[in-house]
Amino acid sequence: MVCIAAFIILCLVGIFVAFLSIFRRDIGKKYWAVFKKAWGCVGKKVRLQKCETNFKDDVKNSLLSKVVLKHPKWVKPLGTAIEVSAILIVFITIWSLVEAIKALLALWVFGTCNVSQPASCALGAEVCGIDAPEPTNPIEWTSRWFSEWGEIFINIPDRFQKWQVEDYLVEPYTFISSYQDNKPLALDILDPGCTICMQSYRNQKAAGFFQNYNTVLMVYPIELPDGGYKFNNSDLIARYMHAATALKTEYAPKILDRLFTESNEQGINYQSVLMSMSRNEAEAILQGWLKSFGASKDKITQIAELSQSEQVTEIMQNIKTMVEDRIHAKGIPTLIYDGKKHNGLYK
Repeated sequence: MVCIAAFIILCLVGIFVAFLSIFRRDIGKKYWAVFKKAWGCVGKKVRLQKCETNFKDDVKNSLLSKVVLKHPKWVKPLGTAIEVSAILIVFITIWSLVEAIKALLALWVFGTCNVSQPASCALGAEVCGIDAPEPTNPIEWTSRWFSEWGEIFINIPDRFQKWQVEDYLVEPYTFISSYQDNKPLALDILDPGCTICMQSYRNQKAAGFFQNYNTVLMVYPIELPDGGYKFNNSDLIARYMHAATALKTEYAPKILDRLFTESNEQGINYQSVLMSMSRNEAEAILQGWLKSFGASKDKITQIAELSQSEQVTEIMQNIKTMVEDRIHAKGIPTLIYDGKKHNGLYK
């Protein structure tokens, strides 16, 4: 283990030695001689051959040479400490490489390097993460670590398949803008409370995305592991939108557009306004919007009653199953168009 640990350290030190050897060639020559010994030792270890003991002794003796003269009794415990440190260095290096490979694979497959906490990955797409519950003990942590590997490998085929929007629709559904023949389908998965979803929607609207694609709206409020929702009142808004769609009205996309693009009299975006309100206050705002869209009093009552029904609850559960189990989204917004799945903010 000492020779392997020495090789790892020498690889890291080599970056600085390479720079110093420009000015001091003797340093580079000495380093290269030691590095070749370390590499030879590691090569033998890989081939399951016995490593030369003199290199291990050279490393230990060079570290303990001054201690031998001043504190002879410290030599044995320090020698043991060197062996333990070598084991730790090798273990940490291997662990780091495994974690790096895992993160890169997750980034390639899911668009995030953290499978369980997607939004915490600085390298991934900007998303509102669909987080897994935090492990509470070492057994749960170990189980989740292995299950993440399983998720990555199981979903590798997603990178190579052709994504057809028709395969991922949940009835009833509505289009964000008027349906037009001869335009391709797109699927837009959004959470009413997600600020990144709001920015993505605005970007799509500004870029003319909704004019170029018949975009199906899939409203998916992110649930927390404890059963609540990630954003206040997002499930209420989703319920009203699903109820409006189930009654074959065109109010759902109008609610979304006002929520994401308009502001109240104080200039505060409606998404922020509804997220900060109580449920009753938010519901009153939604009913006021329906009235302004031209809905009759009876129709508003129908939508309000249906929004709390088992029918809408079942629709939301079907969407949750579709998003998490079939589309395998780890964060939203998620878009499907042109035969591909696109994770995160539309830029």
